[in-house]
Amino acid sequence: QGLLRSDSIPEVGEDAAATVGMAETLSEEEQDELRKELAKVEEEIQTLSQVLAAKEKHLVEIKRKLGINSLQELRQNITKSWQDVTSTTAYKRTSETLSQAGQKASAAFSSVGSVITKKFEDVRNSPTFKSFEEKVENLKSKVGGSKPAGGDFGEVLNSAANASATETIAEQTEE
Repeated sequence: QGLLRSDSIPEVGEDAAATVGMAETLSEEEQDELRKELAKVEEEIQTLSQVLAAKEKHLVEIKRKLGINSLQELRQNITKSWQDVTSTTAYKRTSETLSQAGQKASAAFSSVGSVITKKFEDVRNSPTFKSFEEKVENLKSKVGGSKPAGGDFGEVLNSAANASATETIAEQTEE
């Protein structure tokens, strides 16, 4: 029967009007007793507030004498908060996970680099590239004439341009 009662116990912060019904069920003696307790608790709260205010003033005075300013205090609070965060299990797990992910990514990039290097070597050793390289060497030897084989690509281009210009001048002279 007690579990199915329709009258409810008021929650903290509910309207005083909602609790009027309960005051009617209390005897005059119980109400007096509760009023005395209420006054006593309110007085204790006021006393504690005054003590707290005095302690806060004392704290400010001590900090002033020590030369601790707001910026230093903020810096100390941030440092302390960061230490608190880094000591949590969640931070440690996240840090470990990110570290492992970084190692795996690094290994993956390294293997991709190795694969690309291998592919370039394969292309350079392919018959098509060798044929192209031979054609460039032949062109270089034809254009360069007496110059020794080798040299950079810029030299080959300059030689080809000079040879082309020489041929054009020779053709114009013959006409």
